[in-house]
Amino acid sequence: MIDKLAKIPLRQQPGSLWHYSVSVDVQGYMVEKLSGQRFSDFLEDNIFEPLGMVDTDFFVPAEKADRLAEVYAYGPDGKLFASEGFTDGPSYLVEHNFEGGGGGLVGSTMDYLRFSQMLLNGGELDGARILAPLTIELMHRNQLPKGLGDSILGANGTTFGLDFAIIEDPVEAEGYSKGEYYWGGAAGTWFWVDPVENIVFVGMIQQFGNGIPDVRGTSRRLLYQAIMEPYGI
Repeated sequence: MIDKLAKIPLRQQPGSLWHYSVSVDVQGYMVEKLSGQRFSDFLEDNIFEPLGMVDTDFFVPAEKADRLAEVYAYGPDGKLFASEGFTDGPSYLVEHNFEGGGGGLVGSTMDYLRFSQMLLNGGELDGARILAPLTIELMHRNQLPKGLGDSILGANGTTFGLDFAIIEDPVEAEGYSKGEYYWGGAAGTWFWVDPVENIVFVGMIQQFGNGIPDVRGTSRRLLYQAIMEPYGI
């Protein structure tokens, strides 16, 4: 992958524009080169096993296949239907040679909650230190050069850290806390960490395409409404 990628002309000069790309897949390749391990083995040894993320991997073994959630999409008739696999992508029920840093893991909501809680805790969970506190700080601090604006994937008031979108202006971003950071997945999955209010949220609706209800916005409003009401806000 990297040999082919190196031959592709740059879309823009580095540092001149933020653009959604395969950069995190390149990071995964760098992890393999620096560690001397297969990417999945590095993740298992350094993240999944220490955090007790027992259901996260790049495929689902046969004994857990009945727990794999269906992914839904709207058909031409406007009704939801269960799509086969991950649209046109690989099936998660078999192992694959390519392990991307930018996507491809499958796991449980509880596993991802533990990972997110580790981030909120400053890199530690249940006595397992995964990242240094300073590393966590850098991850949710704006890393973009000045002059690139504050709009990530069309979200105003938002900047970008080390693989997270960060709310810089809560009013513009329609967010609730300055410094809140988040990301989402293709099938309607999403999470956010609010270090100001000490909140972690994980949502997984498993739905592709247009017509997805605004579950993200609704859940966010309900959650913050619930914590504000006791204070009469």
